[in-house]
Amino acid sequence: MPTRAIDERTEMTREALEKAVVEHLRFTCMTEAEQAQPRDWYTALAHAVRDRITQRWLATRAAHRESDCKRAYYLSAEFLLGRALAHNLINLHLFDEARAIFAERGMDLNVLLEEEHDPGLGNGGLGRLAACFLDSMATLGLPGFGYGIRYDYGIFEQHIEGGHQVEKGDDWLRDGNPWEHPRYEHTVPVNFYGRVVEATDAQGQFSVNWIDTQQVLGVPFDLPVTGYGTDTVNTLRLWSAKAAKAFNLDLFNAGDYRRAVEAKALSESISKVLYPSDHSPEGRELRLKQQYFFV
Repeated sequence: MPTRAIDERTEMTREALEKAVVEHLRFTCMTEAEQAQPRDWYTALAHAVRDRITQRWLATRAAHRESDCKRAYYLSAEFLLGRALAHNLINLHLFDEARAIFAERGMDLNVLLEEEHDPGLGNGGLGRLAACFLDSMATLGLPGFGYGIRYDYGIFEQHIEGGHQVEKGDDWLRDGNPWEHPRYEHTVPVNFYGRVVEATDAQGQFSVNWIDTQQVLGVPFDLPVTGYGTDTVNTLRLWSAKAAKAFNLDLFNAGDYRRAVEAKALSESISKVLYPSDHSPEGRELRLKQQYFFV
């Protein structure tokens, strides 16, 4: 069980939470209460709650390192997490305090909660089960770690036009995600394609080399996983595909603007959507690349 240090900045009182919300409104959202929009209040509250989670998160990681304990690692193509703010307020026993803070200001907390976009990280039973496992491990105080893909557009956003379903990209990250923490220092190169060549050096040493590959970078983003009524905060690490060479200046200066960013588009397509269509050879290839990138 992690031991949490006492910190005035992250006290669990209503007064401390309200002070933190106002400070984040000013210093994170760069606005004042009189001009703040619902999205600003949501962002300020989310960061105030994240501060309290972060303290527990760091303590959990330190406790796991010191005890050298075994961890359960859960890998899944999807995690159907649901919106994080209400979930975390409930787990930290701060929901009623937050509701009272905004009620005094003439605002409805439920309206602010609607500002959060559903994470486009899961679709059905597989994703919900994965999220429940992570939630249960944190609640039970078990050292757990989840791994998945950070999809830019999830699966799709449903619209009804003319009595028929129309599927559009779910741009759930368009306003940012206050819960994620990029870990650029843990970026991993992933190679695709290329060819294998065999060689023997002057000393007769035989070697096999993989060359002429197309490299994609896996950039991790960490999300905290809180448990109900516990100080344990585990981690869900999601990988985003980025181009190793995102921009070709020579092609751009030559006026070939499309090819100048072609590598970026092809590389980042790997983590664009959950379960890309497999109706075409290109779609089936993308699915295979997505799974290879993940593992």
